[in-house]
Amino acid sequence: MNRSTAIGAGSVVALVALSGYAASAEAWDLLIVSWAAFGAMAFAAPLGARSRAEHAEGLVWGYGLASGAMVTSAAVFLVPQALGHHPQFGGFGIAFGILTGFAAHTVGHRFAHMDLPIDRTVAELSAHAVSAGAIIGIVYGNIDVGVGLGLAIVSHKGPAGYAAARRLSGQDRSVAPLLLPAAGLGIAAIVSSAVSLPATDAFRGLVFGFASGVFLHVAMDFLPRCEIGSEIHELLSVEDGHAHEILDRLRFHAALSTAVGGLAVFAAWLALS
Repeated sequence: MNRSTAIGAGSVVALVALSGYAASAEAWDLLIVSWAAFGAMAFAAPLGARSRAEHAEGLVWGYGLASGAMVTSAAVFLVPQALGHHPQFGGFGIAFGILTGFAAHTVGHRFAHMDLPIDRTVAELSAHAVSAGAIIGIVYGNIDVGVGLGLAIVSHKGPAGYAAARRLSGQDRSVAPLLLPAAGLGIAAIVSSAVSLPATDAFRGLVFGFASGVFLHVAMDFLPRCEIGSEIHELLSVEDGHAHEILDRLRFHAALSTAVGGLAVFAAWLALS
């Protein structure tokens, strides 16, 4: 077992241990979301590792459904909470969250130039998982938003795990280190759920707005981009002229999949209401 694989296995042990604490605190919604995030990535990774064929259309639908569900969930369940506490501070929080998400994603590229004990792809996914998990934990630790919001937000873990495992497998590397970002979200979420926010409306509006902005950025970052040079294009081992035709067709699937993801959240909300 190499060092990165050992880190991944250790993170699973940590998640199991923290799950005992969450269960004792009866944080069942957070526990379900944490293990759903783990299961989505852990299940998708072996599928991506075994993939040798082109599955661009499937990846487009995976990203599209997840991003559509995330945009809708953040807009419906988090944005109203932020603005309800304080319209202005909530709005500032949303703006700061989107800008912070962009900055973190951009600065994260520096991982490519650092000597890390784990693969760069795994490091980037882990940083994303921990930051998202910390925000999820604070949200669930302070308001009752139901399990649906969390499940929609972590829905991107499946396609992200598939794509990352396919990339690692293509480099003849083990996908076992992906256990770290798979478990990282739940670890950070359970730990941060113990944070109790001040009761002032301005502060809570800022925090929930920030959470909304971060999740909206993540959702938009996962929108399937069917352009030359994109991750989708890299799956197409065809001539450039033919690739343009395929990408034109995939753009329709991208638009349709995001709409279906959003409508699924709307339908679930109607059913539960």
